Amino acid sequence: MEYLLFSLPNCGACEVLKKHIAGINLDVQEFSLVQKESKKKIREFLKVLKRDEKGVLVIPTLIVLDNEETAAVLHTSEDLDQWLKSKA
Repeated sequence: MEYLLFSLPNCGACEVLKKHIAGINLDVQEFSLVQKESKKKIREFLKVLKRDEKGVLVIPTLIVLDNEETAAVLHTSEDLDQWLKSKA
C-alpha cells in the first residue's frame, strides 16, 4: 500500500490527521498544496477527489493506493481507522 497525503499549511484538520498518522506509525508521502509539484500530483486523482457543497476540494485528503489503483480516499482520523480495521 502507498499512502499520499495532500495538505495545506495552517490547516487544523491537516495537523490532526498528520499527528494521528504519526501516532500509528504509517509511512505516508506528504504533498503540500502550496507547492507546484504537489498541485500537479493531486491532478492525477481528480476523478476520485471529494468536494464540499461549494465545489472546493476537501482537505486533508489521504489517498491509499494498492498496486497503483486508488483503494480509498480518506479525510479524517476516523476515516483512516475504519479503513485500516476493514483491512485487518
